Amino acid sequence: MGWGGSIVSFVIIWWLCLFTVLPIRQRNVWEEPDKHAAGSDRGAPIDPAIWYKVKLTTMIAVPVFALVFLGVTFGPRIIEG
Repeated sequence: MGWGGSIVSFVIIWWLCLFTVLPIRQRNVWEEPDKHAAGSDRGAPIDPAIWYKVKLTTMIAVPVFALVFLGVTFGPRIIEG
């Protein structure tokens, strides 16, 4: 796998992990009505913790990408014998 394919693969894996991680520990105004500004939507998150989720996403995506990269790079050699 070349540089371009590696970058594209990592970005796709990272985005998939991000969308998996986003709902973790998510509380919205509907669950805690006393912690919102007047006029805000009841489905709005109270504290989205985006940077925590970005870090967690990266910590998950790096090993997943490593497995994909090793599988694509060395997988055919292992199968062939």
